[in-house]
Amino acid sequence: MNVISFKEAKCKNCYKCVRTCEVKAITVTNSQAQIMNDKCILCGLCLEACPQNAKTFNSDLGKVKGYLRDNIPTIISMAPSYLGVLKYKTPGQVFTALLKLGFWKVFETAEGAAYVTKEYEKLLASGTMDNIITTCCPSVNDLIEIYYPTLTKYMAPVVSPMIAHGKILRKEYGKDVKIVFLGPCIAKKREAEGDPRTLGYIDAVINFTEFEQWLKEEEIQIEDLEDTPPENPDPKVNRLYPVSSGIISSVIASETPSKYRKFYVHGIENCMELLDSMEKGEITGSFIEANICTGGCIKGPVVNKEGLSRFKVKLDMEETIPKLPVDKEKFFEKGNNISFFKPFSSHSHNDPVPTEEEIIHILQKIGKTKPEDELNCGACGYSSCREKAIAVYQGKAELTMCIPYMHEKAQSMSNIVLETTPNIIILVDSEMKIIEFSGTAENYFHISKVKAKEKYLYELIDHTDFENVLATHEPIMGKKVEYPDLGITTLQTIVYVNEPNAVLGILQDITKEEEQNKQAFKVKMDTIEMAQKVINKQMLVAQQIAGLLGETTAETKVTLTKLRDTILNDGEEQVPNNSKPVLK
Repeated sequence: MNVISFKEAKCKNCYKCVRTCEVKAITVTNSQAQIMNDKCILCGLCLEACPQNAKTFNSDLGKVKGYLRDNIPTIISMAPSYLGVLKYKTPGQVFTALLKLGFWKVFETAEGAAYVTKEYEKLLASGTMDNIITTCCPSVNDLIEIYYPTLTKYMAPVVSPMIAHGKILRKEYGKDVKIVFLGPCIAKKREAEGDPRTLGYIDAVINFTEFEQWLKEEEIQIEDLEDTPPENPDPKVNRLYPVSSGIISSVIASETPSKYRKFYVHGIENCMELLDSMEKGEITGSFIEANICTGGCIKGPVVNKEGLSRFKVKLDMEETIPKLPVDKEKFFEKGNNISFFKPFSSHSHNDPVPTEEEIIHILQKIGKTKPEDELNCGACGYSSCREKAIAVYQGKAELTMCIPYMHEKAQSMSNIVLETTPNIIILVDSEMKIIEFSGTAENYFHISKVKAKEKYLYELIDHTDFENVLATHEPIMGKKVEYPDLGITTLQTIVYVNEPNAVLGILQDITKEEEQNKQAFKVKMDTIEMAQKVINKQMLVAQQIAGLLGETTAETKVTLTKLRDTILNDGEEQVPNNSKPVLK
């Protein structure tokens, strides 16, 4: 079952959860992290570590509110860590708050813890187990069953206090009621709802953070409420279960002397170190209280840790809770004929193991061709490059998770671009100091990149446009700028770069194009001038022709007129007076 989910949109190229996860139960595919449910021990450290809040706890709160809304009798079993993590004047105020929310009955899970203590006493008295590891913490149980299966023989075959209490309540109130666990742990959800060995006793799990938010929604202030005593008998020393050494305190207060040495271990790294030692046979004859959370359940992954000191809580609880055993003659009547036995076995996975040649081949793909290339920096989340290569082979990790390799690759690509581009590229910071300088820029400005990075832009060219872009964040696209001192004309694009608050200038040399354009323009203008001269000359000739034609025509007209008149005059003199000449 899924207890933790990821928001894909927010999870990308971080790997903090992988670095945090000691058992590497997180796979990365397409730069997105996902929980491997069959390998996860639900320690909750990835929830706390995620900087983007990309991981979420799949809550039962809505389901619990539904029980109350439908008037289903609902009992709540509250983990004893409430004594250290909630704010109240008297503990009974917390019980009143839960009753005001609508719960039918409120009990302390420490009642179930007393039964677990009794089972531990039996194991200690029998002395048949070489070592006894307590099984109250479901994350420790998963850690051993999945990753240290040879040590399952040392696990106390006893249910946790939550399940023990659920069994007692189920027997007393029947199947028609709903039983809800309230505590600081997310692993309890899978133990209650996803483990076939313990199904049917706890219907839902909510945590203290959800509980406090719920109280805010309902405008309930715990400190303002009256005191309501719990309905369960006083579990006394068993209320110390949530603090480190609390289980041992309960056992010591109740048992007769035994041969076992007793110690506690808390925190996942310490637990794994102990289990490694036990695998080597270095630990014998010991009763071991083990808890994944550092400091015990009071530092669970879904506890509001703001202003919470586990040291103060431990001291306060040990001071206020008497280290006295329960009255065995009266306390255990409810548990008659109830089995608190739980078997444990191997849940390990046989992941494929690559050969040495396959590991070398994977390392070569990320530029690690020799041992000194293996930085073992841990940035990807794995302790060594070889471990990460094995994870790649098993499909848990991606090649691109190697941050030094990707950084070098990005740098080499950017260097290739800077060295091969025909354009002048200059990157300046907010003070106009040059922070990047292309190879082409070196050629044009006759200065090395190293020297250029010691200068400010205004020492080389006019920086006004760069400053305007820095101030407005508005780009300048395709502006033509001449640099007479350099003898070039450029087409400039200047843009703002948000990270790291810089300005990038790309200057394209268009001097040749401009010269060609000027030559073409000159040819065009010369052609137009020649054409104009021809036109002018043609007009002059035309005018001269027209003038000549006009003068000749006039002379001809005069001559012909005179000739006609002469002919007419000559004809009139030769005919009689009473006759008219006939002209043909």
